[in-house]
Amino acid sequence: MTFRKLLLQLISQVTIKVTTYIKNKGSFLSMTTYAVTAATGHFGQTALKTLAGLVPATNIIALARNTKKAEALVPAGVTVRPGDYDNEAELTASLAGVDKLLFVSSQPGGPVDREQQHKNVVNAAKAAGVSYIAYTSFPHADTATSPLSADHKATEKAILDAGIPHSFLRNNWYLENELDSLKGAQAGRPFVYAGGDGQVGWALEREYAEGAATVLASDNQKDIYEFSGAPLTYKQLAAALPGNFDVQAVSTEDFNKGLQAAGLDEGTAAVVTMIQQLILDGELAKTSTDLSEILGHDLVPLDAALAEVLKA
Repeated sequence: MTFRKLLLQLISQVTIKVTTYIKNKGSFLSMTTYAVTAATGHFGQTALKTLAGLVPATNIIALARNTKKAEALVPAGVTVRPGDYDNEAELTASLAGVDKLLFVSSQPGGPVDREQQHKNVVNAAKAAGVSYIAYTSFPHADTATSPLSADHKATEKAILDAGIPHSFLRNNWYLENELDSLKGAQAGRPFVYAGGDGQVGWALEREYAEGAATVLASDNQKDIYEFSGAPLTYKQLAAALPGNFDVQAVSTEDFNKGLQAAGLDEGTAAVVTMIQQLILDGELAKTSTDLSEILGHDLVPLDAALAEVLKA
């Protein structure tokens, strides 16, 4: 994006704020500018749509690596700006004028490691004068021991060190994370797991995203939200799934071997097995009602949630 185009967008935002101020007879309550990162992802898209139902769409900025893709996806009225986590300077420019930021954590495995990407976002937010960050984190990130929590723990620390008011949205687990196993069982293959009797707070990804947007639009946010569904084991999850299939509880070693035998490379198999290990260790067992409370209603029941995931 050229400097001229970005300048015009900033002028547009100022104009919107002044107009809103006049319409609200001098009240600045509606003048808050919101931004959502990772705007082309499933989480970001749901968060944007939810947010646009809570605040004026013209007060929302969508940040995305691929701005053309984002422009075709965002709700009408939402402004799109570049949002490459690898580029701190670009992020700083794109966050100019933003008051409240929904910072969606990136996927690991890119050319720039996730911890550095996240530090880029935090540094940019501080430099741009962002006054509040809602960050999608890991369950009980401050005490979690799984290697998968390390980047989130570091990001929470970076936000704290930056001194930016915040909410850590510690998301438990998406039901969609189990899609391969669920579809495999529906096709008659065994439902295999190594998480033992470890409990998981599964909920739909869209519910987590709706909760995140609701927090962002709120006036009185908590510093920490432990978002989750009701605690369930894999055995209970399998029992709720319709169809005829075997349910097999195996060791993490056998689980890893099975993944590689099915064609997964060693590295990917190790990561998937690590998730089973953290469930076995009870890292996802500490659940709460924060998500249903912020949404103002019960979460989607398990049978309906399974049907929604399998239909997608």
